[in-house]
Amino acid sequence: MPIEQIWIKNYRALQDVKLTNLPRLAVVIGANGTGKSTLFDVFSFLKDALAGNVASAVAKRGGFKELVSRGSEGPIGITVKFRESSGRLATYLLEVAETGGRPVVRHEVLRYRRFGGGRAWHFVDFREGSGNAITNESMYGTSDAREERREHKLDDPATLAIKGLGQFQEFRVVSEFRSLIDNWHISNLHIADARSSSEVGYAEHLSTSGENVAQVAQYLYEHHPEHFQRVLRAMRDRVPGVAAVDAKPTEDGRLVLRFQDGSFKDPFVARHVSDGTIKMFAYLLLLHDPNPHPLIAVEEPENQLYHDLLSLLTEEFRDYARRGGQAFVSTHSPDFLNGAELNEIYWFEKVDGFSRVRQAKDSELLCDLYDGGDLPGALWRQRLLGGEAP
Repeated sequence: MPIEQIWIKNYRALQDVKLTNLPRLAVVIGANGTGKSTLFDVFSFLKDALAGNVASAVAKRGGFKELVSRGSEGPIGITVKFRESSGRLATYLLEVAETGGRPVVRHEVLRYRRFGGGRAWHFVDFREGSGNAITNESMYGTSDAREERREHKLDDPATLAIKGLGQFQEFRVVSEFRSLIDNWHISNLHIADARSSSEVGYAEHLSTSGENVAQVAQYLYEHHPEHFQRVLRAMRDRVPGVAAVDAKPTEDGRLVLRFQDGSFKDPFVARHVSDGTIKMFAYLLLLHDPNPHPLIAVEEPENQLYHDLLSLLTEEFRDYARRGGQAFVSTHSPDFLNGAELNEIYWFEKVDGFSRVRQAKDSELLCDLYDGGDLPGALWRQRLLGGEAP
């Protein structure tokens, strides 16, 4: 269920920003303060609003007046267009406003357009906790089907309708979209957490901060050995100086990873290798997950990594996307950008205090230079992407 478009209005510096024609891998660049992190925070905001409600998600970000764009009274708007599981184009609209000093859902719509055109059905249409939802969704797409609706009232006008209705099997379409957001992975990897990862416990997926690296490695080793071996091969092939990686189970059931440096006779155990090696291992665990997240968002993966690794890491993200996920990555690294294609690159810049975004493939000059053999990172250094050097 890849996202094809996201349109953000009145969300901090993103006063009116639309990313269209989104590929499976989107690489976001731009100077500090141009809105890259704010874009990623929009994904986190939707997850937080689903886990709690919009009031708690807004409060986490300092309150409505801190979150809404300067000079605007709102509403904050987020529109996501995506392909649902049967291939139809769907649109989710969320507007958040402040009523009586408290953030509420001003308007929430989930609609699908029929194959071959025709009026879209609004599977969900709610305002401030009250609205209606389709009850005969199994008839959707048939030529003579007419909408049948039921009115609903939520307990709290700050609660998302997709959260309340998505719990029930009768609302399959809503449940599917709720699950999509719920399974997004917004990375906030901290190398200190990854290095101190406990070897005791159970975890199938890497956490956002990476504190369960050892537990995920143990899970893959025991339950998905083919994926675990791919991670080890990628470490050996991708990381300079790592001649081999092996895993040795201990008598008490733990897993000890050993990294063989070509310059030394004895291997290093995981806790003694460099920050960059641990970070690369954590990213590979994420990118070789047997059950990929529908969307991952990773900011500046280049930190602590050797520059020659970065274009290879770009390819790892692309491979992840090809296997069924979707990846958004922000970077300040020309080396990481060298591994990207023009249609994957979006650059942010500030105009009159607000963010503006462009896609690299829309520039005829960039297309000509890229087709002539110039790498995107080199073009960035020449200030041809947004007028800013990395």
